[in-house]
Amino acid sequence: MTALSRAQRLVIKVGSALLVDEAGAVDRVWLAAFAADLGRLRDRGQQLLIVSSGAIALGRRRLGLSAARLDLPSKQAAAATGQSLLMHAWEEALAPVGMTAAQVLLSPDDTEKRRRWLNARATLERLLALGVAPVINENDTVATEEIRYGDNDRLAARVAQMVGADLLVLLSDIDGLYTADPRRDAGAEHLPVVRQLTPAIEAMAGGVNEKAGVGSGGMATKLAAARIAAHAGCATLIALGAQPHPLAAVEAGQRTTLIEPATTPAAAYKAWIAGTLKPQGALTVDAGAAKALAAGKSLLPAGVKGVEGRFEKGDAVVVRDEAGREIARGLSRYDAAEAEQIMGARSADIEARLGYTAGATLIHADDLALSGRSL
Repeated sequence: MTALSRAQRLVIKVGSALLVDEAGAVDRVWLAAFAADLGRLRDRGQQLLIVSSGAIALGRRRLGLSAARLDLPSKQAAAATGQSLLMHAWEEALAPVGMTAAQVLLSPDDTEKRRRWLNARATLERLLALGVAPVINENDTVATEEIRYGDNDRLAARVAQMVGADLLVLLSDIDGLYTADPRRDAGAEHLPVVRQLTPAIEAMAGGVNEKAGVGSGGMATKLAAARIAAHAGCATLIALGAQPHPLAAVEAGQRTTLIEPATTPAAAYKAWIAGTLKPQGALTVDAGAAKALAAGKSLLPAGVKGVEGRFEKGDAVVVRDEAGREIARGLSRYDAAEAEQIMGARSADIEARLGYTAGATLIHADDLALSGRSL
């Protein structure tokens, strides 16, 4: 079984060089074949998120802009014009295989700022639960050179991190990583598996994809993305995309490079909660709730005895037992004022107290890391 067939949740990045032909139009033949690959993966129960470049390249043609380097306002105008063309192409390609596409445009704040990260993750999770394929791109219409991801390889890695994907697929114009540029060095050796991204491995990336006609990525950016994914517990597969049915080719034995993760997605996420985020408040829980948390359960409002701090929804909070000992850290689904109103209440009574509900738990087990426990 290949890494591609084992993965339950995949983020697949498609670059401009694959989607857009030399005339600046959508390569509909390639896209239809790729959509058939996606439909097959979906039909066997895999969840798919697509990170797609191409808006600027398509908008450039529609606006009649020259092939010369565009200034920032022209890039933004091309992105605004081309994004609708890009989504229309994806909708047309996915419909015959029974898939529905949903446009999601992200900016760095959506993956770097906690509350916006939570909102973006919730949207993507709901789309996946509904069987919809998110088609994600950077919001280039408002992005500036100083505030942007820079390339969609990194965006794809941030998305993989956000949704806890177990495989990031980066489709390239080459079949993986080599010890040197194979276009220039006939002795360059292909690396099928990379177990750790060392400086020596990263030094091999220079220039591998530099002949790509469009797009901003290259092998160096793919390894940078793979490093982000690896720390999030997500493996990265670099595969040749410039062929019909690229995913089917991978499963048929096409040469690729698999970069292994440093941990699992769940462990990486909980380690991040436990050791990276600064707590903004604290919750004191009774003995029954403390026992439930130790057993891997969620924190319900009924077990909360006290609320401290001025935290917002999505902030990290410390969870203490009645003796004041820290027993866990987690992400609160309610802000401090709301937590005070619902503490001690049954989950069924949350809506009556607040007039609305953000769910039955104050901290879900998925968003909670136990203290003094190996993650």
